[in-house]
Amino acid sequence: MIKVLICDDQDIVRKGLNIILTHADGIEVIGLAKDGKEACTKTAELQPDVILMDLKMPILNGVQATKQISEQNQNAAILVLTTYDGDDWVFDAIQAGAKGYLLKDTDGEEILHAIHETAAGRVHLDSRIAGKVLDEFRKISTHNAKRPKSPSEGDHQFDKLTGREQSILEQMALGKSNADIAAELFLAEGTVKNNVSQIIQKLHANSRTQAILSALRSGLVDL
Repeated sequence: MIKVLICDDQDIVRKGLNIILTHADGIEVIGLAKDGKEACTKTAELQPDVILMDLKMPILNGVQATKQISEQNQNAAILVLTTYDGDDWVFDAIQAGAKGYLLKDTDGEEILHAIHETAAGRVHLDSRIAGKVLDEFRKISTHNAKRPKSPSEGDHQFDKLTGREQSILEQMALGKSNADIAAELFLAEGTVKNNVSQIIQKLHANSRTQAILSALRSGLVDL
């Protein structure tokens, strides 16, 4: 059973999502929060598997709450569900540690699918958002390819990674899941999962997606 916390400042949205999720198989709504501060408090109290997070909220906005929760509870996967598709919102949320990003006009079935994907450790992006993320990856990759590098540039972070972790990071940058990476590198899926956690920690990231962005910006991997 996937335990879900719903965080949105609009009462009608919280209630509507609660109705949709309450009748869904394999999902249990364990709490509702009306702002980012309450989301942080209830995450600590209730230990949800997935948090549906709005972005524009009082006290703490969704990006601030996502960052705080990601730093304090790495087991909670945050799935942004918002009306905002602007580049700043998208990348700020991902940088803060969000595992997925959906727009509020997404239909109920897609929201349920995204919750299951997020709970399983996969990144789920709305198709209207995915293009922007891929474009950013391409820009970073092109910039890194054209930028002259000093002999030691990038070595510091690479030295922190083992050979296996470097190989896994390269597969992560290609968008592969843990299961895909395990099959590609002939490893147990649990081993890959543990190594991904180590990579995220060593790159000082809050999430898998942020680790990939950081690695691309630093020139540690290329697309």
